[in-house]
Amino acid sequence: MASIEIKTACFHCGEDCSDKPVMSFGKQFCCDGCSMVYNILQRNGMCDYYDISNNPGVNQRQPVRQNKFQFLDDEKVSRSIISFENDDRTFVTFYLPQIHCSSCLWLLENLHRLQPAIISSKVNFPSKEVEIFFDHHKLTLRQVAELLTSVGYEPYISLKQFAADKPKSDNSKIYKLGVAGFCFANIMLLSFPEYLGIDVHEQYLVNVFRGINLLLSLPVFFYSALEFYKSAWKGLKHGFLNIDTPIVLAILVTFGRSVYEVLSGTGGGYFDSMSGIVLFMLIGRVLQDKTYDRLNFERDYTSYFPIAVTRMLDGAEETVMLPDIHLDDTLLIHNEELIPADGIITRGKAYIDYSFVTGESVPVVKEVGEIVYAGGKQVGGNIELMVIKEVAQSYLTRLWNREEWQKKKADEERSFVHLLSRYFTWILFTIAFGAAVYWYMHDAAKIWSAVTAVLIVACPCALLLSNTFTNGNILRLLGRQQLYLRNAQVIEEIANADHIVFDKTGTLTEAHNSEIEYKGRELTLDLKVKIASLAAQSNHPMSKALVRWANTRRKKQVLGFKEIPGAGIEGIVDNDLIAIGSRKFVCNDLAGVEKTATMYVSIEDKVWGCFMVRNRYRTEVPELLEHLQKIYPVTILSGDNDAEQRYLSGLLVRGSYVLFNQGPEDKLKVIERLQEEGKRVMMIGDGLNDAGALKQADVGIAVTEDSNCFTPACDAILEAKQLTTLGRIIRLCRVNKKVVMAAFVVSIVYNIVGLSFAVQAKLSPMIAAILMPSSSLTIMLLTFGVSNIAAYLLRLKGKPAGIK
Repeated sequence: MASIEIKTACFHCGEDCSDKPVMSFGKQFCCDGCSMVYNILQRNGMCDYYDISNNPGVNQRQPVRQNKFQFLDDEKVSRSIISFENDDRTFVTFYLPQIHCSSCLWLLENLHRLQPAIISSKVNFPSKEVEIFFDHHKLTLRQVAELLTSVGYEPYISLKQFAADKPKSDNSKIYKLGVAGFCFANIMLLSFPEYLGIDVHEQYLVNVFRGINLLLSLPVFFYSALEFYKSAWKGLKHGFLNIDTPIVLAILVTFGRSVYEVLSGTGGGYFDSMSGIVLFMLIGRVLQDKTYDRLNFERDYTSYFPIAVTRMLDGAEETVMLPDIHLDDTLLIHNEELIPADGIITRGKAYIDYSFVTGESVPVVKEVGEIVYAGGKQVGGNIELMVIKEVAQSYLTRLWNREEWQKKKADEERSFVHLLSRYFTWILFTIAFGAAVYWYMHDAAKIWSAVTAVLIVACPCALLLSNTFTNGNILRLLGRQQLYLRNAQVIEEIANADHIVFDKTGTLTEAHNSEIEYKGRELTLDLKVKIASLAAQSNHPMSKALVRWANTRRKKQVLGFKEIPGAGIEGIVDNDLIAIGSRKFVCNDLAGVEKTATMYVSIEDKVWGCFMVRNRYRTEVPELLEHLQKIYPVTILSGDNDAEQRYLSGLLVRGSYVLFNQGPEDKLKVIERLQEEGKRVMMIGDGLNDAGALKQADVGIAVTEDSNCFTPACDAILEAKQLTTLGRIIRLCRVNKKVVMAAFVVSIVYNIVGLSFAVQAKLSPMIAAILMPSSSLTIMLLTFGVSNIAAYLLRLKGKPAGIK
């Protein structure tokens, strides 16, 4: 029988070839489609695809209609699908529902070997998406879709907002659960006479009921339990025993023993236990999936970055959050600001840095009337653009989560919970084998009950849930406080930090309440307008303060704008070269530094005067620093001079210190020095001059107020008004670790108690099947309950950001 299956199995997809297989290259295929895919891979030397897993392909019996993707030649249609496009490259994301295994991933990430015009392709396995960069001079979007289809991965394309119109989640688990529930209930009903005993004269009814139970168990065994078979088989193919392996073994053993008893007439079997195992485990899985979906929904909903952009309305500027940006809005983008939505330039000359998207840091020049894409960063003067596609937040989130911005730490390992779960199955099998040997020597009749109960009652599912669900709930709670973490690992990094570094300007100080005093030559109204027009190009808090000081709505065009982080800005305004910045930048000397934060201004290389800025600290800063310094040493870094030495030193205690005149490179060196001393550093900055330091720190938190100048190198983004909650947020992250440990201990205790009864053959498989998902439910309630109570006690359980 096995030889027949091997002969008729399609080499590509594994389905039955019937009695007329298609022969090609000495292989058998079920259809011409599968044969064609194999031929394509063979011609390009890519048959390694078949070495990764057996029969990895998708069945190709349904031919694709010719010219099916002709609609992609329409520019309007393709424009709605393309995420990014420049002079040479196009970036597009396709949803491929056929992705199912590691071979799919390997093939799709090697598309450049099939088509050299494809520059790169990257698969997001959980979401079944592939991101493709290709040279549109050599390949069209339609040809990309046809290439994917030719190798068995036809893209799903909706002409609506297709990210929201993907096919609904697979409901197969619900169907399997329904079948298992129906069969289990009826098996239990028909088993009551067996439980209670039937008069010997009615023995024929016993046989009838047993036969019906056998028939009812078949859908459970062959359909409802498929979820566990597939998972266990995938684990075995990759050389390890996953958490579903003991479940499958328990199902197989229970079903096999039951069939033997019914057919031999020696008993009624354990069909109730077998169907109960599948039913209650499916209940646990469905509940787990629903909880994951809920967490993901809340994460997606609240993960709108707490950044805003300037919108022009009737000539006036207003600050709006990203979710409030609509089609046809006119946005004002400053230097170093991220473009939040696709748009057409209506004013100014753009120099767009698309390194976040393409990896290339050379700015692309864009003129009025040209399209710019979300994710690019303006590195010149102000531009205005009209929004043509609403904010695709999932796209910005994907930019933030690109691999190149993930920190690679040599000491990063998988969670101890996952490591323990991996070996737990081996420990479980050892215990089951030991119980079988013991009862074989003492009472062979109890082997069955002991072994099956052991296999069912003990499972590392709860261990995994303790970590996963606690982290997921903490991410949700922090999102409600407008702190958005890159991933769950950041929670642990925040909890482990032992030194905190603050940037001063824009972080500890308020961007809107600085006081400015001017000293120097007289400034005419025209000069004020010129200086304000230049300062308006920058997003630095001191530049914004200067614009407010000028108090004029008049604007002049700025040409040749340039900003040097930590130094100053310059540009040509009405044919005058104007520079604003530090004494070194404007005057090219360091003599006579005033005892205050100072911005100098020069016109045509002649020093005109200086603006003395008195920073106004956030009202919560003294209390925040006092609280944090009870636990952590604190370092404050300032790019200004030491005019505020006395005030800041008065806020610091022994072990904390403040450093002035710190440029971007100096801040980075401070972080590196602390790490060399063995410190785990948390850096809090505004993301403008702190990108290097934020990336170097063990945890980098970008504080944002009314701009979208965050750096993708940071690990978290915090709304400025929530800075006062930082101490409580850190405490919640530390509580998170304790909650995981508590849930872990509860899970271990449960397993020890359950196993102690199981090895003594005092726990029926049926009861074990009920207790197993109950333990997972207990862990979920514990993690959600304790973390929510902790957030409530810390006054961190507020309304989600963005909800009115």
